[in-house]
Amino acid sequence: MTNVKHIVSVILLLHFFACAQEKKSNSANYSYETIVSDIDIPWGFVFLPDGAMLITEKSGTLILFKNGNKTTITGLPDITRLGQGGLLDIALHPDFKNNGWIYFTYASSEGEGSGANTALMRAKIKNNTLTQKELLYKAAPNYSSGDHFGSRIVFDDQNYLFFSIGERGQRDLNPQDITRDGGKIYRLNADGSIPTDNPFVNTPKAKKAIYSYGHRNPQGMILHPDTNTIWAHEHGPKGGDEINIISAGKNYGWPVVTFGINYWGTSISDDTEKEGMESPIHHWTPSIAPSGMCYVTSDKYADWKGNLLVGSLKFQYLNRCIIKNNRVIKEERLLENLGRVRSIVQGPYGFIYVGIENVGIVKIIPKN
Repeated sequence: MTNVKHIVSVILLLHFFACAQEKKSNSANYSYETIVSDIDIPWGFVFLPDGAMLITEKSGTLILFKNGNKTTITGLPDITRLGQGGLLDIALHPDFKNNGWIYFTYASSEGEGSGANTALMRAKIKNNTLTQKELLYKAAPNYSSGDHFGSRIVFDDQNYLFFSIGERGQRDLNPQDITRDGGKIYRLNADGSIPTDNPFVNTPKAKKAIYSYGHRNPQGMILHPDTNTIWAHEHGPKGGDEINIISAGKNYGWPVVTFGINYWGTSISDDTEKEGMESPIHHWTPSIAPSGMCYVTSDKYADWKGNLLVGSLKFQYLNRCIIKNNRVIKEERLLENLGRVRSIVQGPYGFIYVGIENVGIVKIIPKN
């Protein structure tokens, strides 16, 4: 049986490798312009109601870009710069216009153990300074490894707050254990309290904020506007990057099932699927190293409406995923060779903006 599984896995890997090579490049229908320059790693960004941007720089700077000028927002918490950790994603409360709450994730050294782990904070901005700071969640314990902090933030249509934390390089310890942080997607109320219908609120010793588990390192997450479901993608090891539709209490398999292998070529698991574990709707082998994700609802771009846009850190392009019946049926490369694509947002008036490392924020301009 083991040999059969290996053969099936090889066939699947070859199939998806072939699919990866079929991605076509397309620059004929759009151009781009740099809107915000001179940013090393624009991990996340959001548009304010007045059209200004808040941009997180991984090194630990929060930038307000308004009327062509960059202003540094002061008063951030202590941010640990450790490998993949730093200042990460940012989101606005759905009623930001009235309450002013912003939410962000970052690597924090507070708490048990040396090193750091992912934290979630909310705050308001007054006179270009963070005020009313509230730490809503801090994963524990800390780890000295620089791997797999996650992290993305999204609100659903009921104002629940979802955020992801990677397994911090502790693949055999954290992702399958709901009494531990790491390798999870969490759900909170907007004030940081635990929703009473979270899947593990009545499970002894479980982390009550957990919504789903068995994840490796989720760095893209959206609310699907048609189905109001959470979609997330995550880094695989060598191969096996995934897109998943996230459901309450479900186990997404890492590292018990995976399409990937160890970086040095050895097997992680004989299984790519298993009863009781959710299978991805799509995976990339070879890995593209996905970061950021956007669902296109705009009419600005011919044929893009209803597509997913996913950034590739490894191959330095924006990946357009054409979806049918919750499956990726075709892929196309955009914005090739500008740099590592880190974040994607559909902004005001339906234009797509992309955060690219060592470039900044660029706007995709459709050609008439």
